[in-house]
Amino acid sequence: MSSTKENIQRKENFQYILILEGVAVGFLAGLIVSMFRFAFIKAESMRDILVEAASHKITVGILGTGLLLFLLITAAAITKREPISGGSGIPQVEAELKGKLNARWAQVMIGKFIGGILTVGGGLSLGSEGPSVQLGAMTGKGFSRINQRLKTEEKLLLTCGAGAGLAAAFGAPLAGVVFTLEELHKNFSKEVLLSTMASAITADCISSYLFGLKPVFGFTVASGMPLNRIWMVLILGIVMGVFGVIYNKTTFFVQDVFARFNPVFRKVAVPFVMVMILAFTLPQTLGSGSQLIAPAGQGKFEAGFLLLLLAVKYVSSAISFGSGLPGGTFLPLLVLGALSGGLFTEVLSPIAGYSEKCTEYFVILGMAGYFSAIVRAPITGIILISEMTGTFSNLLPLAMVSLSAYMTAEILKGGPLYEQLTERLIAGGRVKNTHRRNKILIESEVHFGSLMDGRPLSAIDLPTGCLVVSVMRDRHEIVPGGSTRMRAGDKLIILCSEGLVMDVQAELVEKCKTVRI
Repeated sequence: MSSTKENIQRKENFQYILILEGVAVGFLAGLIVSMFRFAFIKAESMRDILVEAASHKITVGILGTGLLLFLLITAAAITKREPISGGSGIPQVEAELKGKLNARWAQVMIGKFIGGILTVGGGLSLGSEGPSVQLGAMTGKGFSRINQRLKTEEKLLLTCGAGAGLAAAFGAPLAGVVFTLEELHKNFSKEVLLSTMASAITADCISSYLFGLKPVFGFTVASGMPLNRIWMVLILGIVMGVFGVIYNKTTFFVQDVFARFNPVFRKVAVPFVMVMILAFTLPQTLGSGSQLIAPAGQGKFEAGFLLLLLAVKYVSSAISFGSGLPGGTFLPLLVLGALSGGLFTEVLSPIAGYSEKCTEYFVILGMAGYFSAIVRAPITGIILISEMTGTFSNLLPLAMVSLSAYMTAEILKGGPLYEQLTERLIAGGRVKNTHRRNKILIESEVHFGSLMDGRPLSAIDLPTGCLVVSVMRDRHEIVPGGSTRMRAGDKLIILCSEGLVMDVQAELVEKCKTVRI
């Protein structure tokens, strides 16, 4: 019981300490992710220079071919030595938060940093955001381990680092905060909110000092979309919802097909052939593709070329991510959304009789809608696109397209990308649960209209060995009993072993968070 009392006492007293620790984690994560972002940009720039030179000199082409093989082989060797450094990084962070993974933070950081640079330098259609989230999360975990923090606090610091990583990668501190709440924790708790906000703001200060205050996207979006185009926004949302479901299914299909192949074939041979073909046919599609967003938003691409870019980028992104090499899907899917939005307005505006295509609007709306349909985190998508464009004046159309895309994907019963990737990661036996005996505190709020709203605490069927140690109601603590009747807004604090986190969270979602009609 003494350890339980210590955990509860720590939970009550460390809110302000946690904010300061969030600042420290944000500072460290901001430095590390900013270095990664700088190296990522340089790798893409050097690759483009080499590809351009190779088209004129055969000797440079031969040198580039050898370099590509070296990069892919090295990246494959890194993932073989440290498997958790492969892939996006976001599913690995989610698995860690669920108690299903205990990653070696230092090894993962080194592997992810180097591997992510090698793959984008090699031309694979992967982004920097997933690795940035994982780098930030592992920074938080390393801070916790070095300072010997409790497991509950470690997970909060890991969350702080994840939010800081996204903030530093995109210059979007609010999106970093909301992403951790909406996607990673799926819980808007005060402790997570305040500490992650402190961490994300600190990380953004670091990246802004190094990269400047300019928005990530290199084009401006006028304030206020014409109201006579609102109907097109809703249609675009439906289209993006359908495309998002197809994208997720394609991603999992390619993963399943590639899983049958030898790792060398999957991680080296297939990416090598793909990059070689694209380098000499459509080099614009190499790498993350972020350089395509600005010209697409400025209306520099015709409909036919947009369709070609979209098709090639779609296939190359699926192959790149299916290889299992280090790199994220976040930025490539935003590029696909931008190209889709540009193509949508290029085709539909003339049909509707509009002389102005308002391309810049539909490019950003396509990104928000596609993100919402694929990741199923609409609030993150709205805020992320707003911060990356440097204006919040288009919140209404962004919200409309995100909601429309979200509902379409829900109706089509397409699952969220990262949630399914996490489940596949765990089910595939690629993670080992090495800390089942560690104790952790979980908190959950009773939502209005849920099964527990107005029912006794005994109605919750927690796994054996789990204990509701406290109920917070209107800032007052209640010592709970089985007959204690829950109310909407009550916050439960549950002590359980880390290996049971997923089971406990599933029960809490079912009983405390699902609204009953």
